[in-house]
Amino acid sequence: MSYLGVGVSSGNVHVYHGTILKTTDRRIRLVELIFRCVICGLGVLAAVLVGTDSEVKEIFSIRKTARFTDMKALVFLVIANGIAATYSLLQGVRCAVGMIKGSLLFNKPLAWAIFSGDQVVAYLTVAAVAAAAQSAVFAKMGQPDLQWMKLCDMYGKFCNQVGEGIASALVVSLSMVALSCISAFSLFRLYGGSRSKNGGRL
Repeated sequence: MSYLGVGVSSGNVHVYHGTILKTTDRRIRLVELIFRCVICGLGVLAAVLVGTDSEVKEIFSIRKTARFTDMKALVFLVIANGIAATYSLLQGVRCAVGMIKGSLLFNKPLAWAIFSGDQVVAYLTVAAVAAAAQSAVFAKMGQPDLQWMKLCDMYGKFCNQVGEGIASALVVSLSMVALSCISAFSLFRLYGGSRSKNGGRL
């Protein structure tokens, strides 16, 4: 039996289980930090791959240049990944400083702020990847009913680099979804802890 994190061993020696909570929280923070580093790195990579992509073709002595700004979905993808990378960098610094100082547990308002921020960025990155993927399918397959040509047959290099950017952005969005689950767990665990303490007092 244990009350308020204090257990009684067979030798009637009180054992404090708070170290288990700290160890679990430290592992959660480490996983969170790894995810945020991945998101920051791949977010920058996706933004750079798509944002710097261009290809020039000469058609009947007319030069045509394909840029990411020609497709609004790609512009959205670059902006979303830039936001995700910046947000993850700031949150990663907070997480790393907390681990160094040893102040791993945080209060409910901060937990709510982190949870809300992670949810917003997760939805943003998922929406950006979905929009870019749909545009990429149209560019690759075309749309015969609307007489849309297969742009990737003309701008192969451009499409390949955009595909690499979308793949990086997909990993970013999946990592943000996983992070939002971690932040939700961290938030609701605070409420679960208060309920167990109230139960222990009765």
